[in-house]
Amino acid sequence: MAKTAFLILISLILIIFIMPFFYTVSPFELNPQKILQAPSFEHILGTDRLGRDILARILAGGQTSLLIGFISAAIASLVGLFIGINAGFFKGKIDKTITILIDLFLTFPTFFLLLALVSYIQASSFVLIVVISITGWMGMARLIRSESFAIGNKAYIKILKLAKVSKLKIIFKYFAPLLAPIFLISFTFGVGGAILAESGLSFLGLGINPPQMSWGTLLSDGKAVIDIAWWVSFFPGLMIFIVTFCLMQISDFLQSKTNEKEIQQT
Repeated sequence: MAKTAFLILISLILIIFIMPFFYTVSPFELNPQKILQAPSFEHILGTDRLGRDILARILAGGQTSLLIGFISAAIASLVGLFIGINAGFFKGKIDKTITILIDLFLTFPTFFLLLALVSYIQASSFVLIVVISITGWMGMARLIRSESFAIGNKAYIKILKLAKVSKLKIIFKYFAPLLAPIFLISFTFGVGGAILAESGLSFLGLGINPPQMSWGTLLSDGKAVIDIAWWVSFFPGLMIFIVTFCLMQISDFLQSKTNEKEIQQT
């Protein structure tokens, strides 16, 4: 299942970023003669209420959604990795300060925190990446902190500290390789969460603004005509489902492999 999910995800990403070079229909072109046409040979996924081609808009919107998802998840994961390692390695007052900071962020429901931040800022791709990154690092930081504590208590790490080996060398040479599986698991999970967060904000009208588009905005555009033109909302929603489902399968696979490795080591 994980291998199939990975192949589907890679294929979908390649289609979204390469197909627009061959499928040259404009996602912005209005055609009053083709309003709400059902899927056909001329328009494979149909048209919306302004006569725009749904497939062209899904390709353009997919680029925005995927870029926001992957970049914001990468930033959030790196921030969480940095904070978590510092908490687990240095411990003491640094750990207490970081723990309080994490708990403070976690007291606010993530999506409502997103809503609060976006409502005061004019949304754009860059703003959404920053906002989703700010609200998405806490889970990674907690996982890394917990694992860093366990690594820091190992005998060879204590010997290295007593030998006054460089802290950066200990972190990058001994901590980082052991933390890599957790980082990858959290990253794949974070990409799915970031795409869903962007889609939710755009669906509510607080995300990407026209003329830009994302899968969330396309989903929102179709809610007014869902009873007479199901395809307008169905296909963007299907894309969101496929991408997030594939990412969850990959994340579950990585987690199971990590658990098997830990069992073998014990």
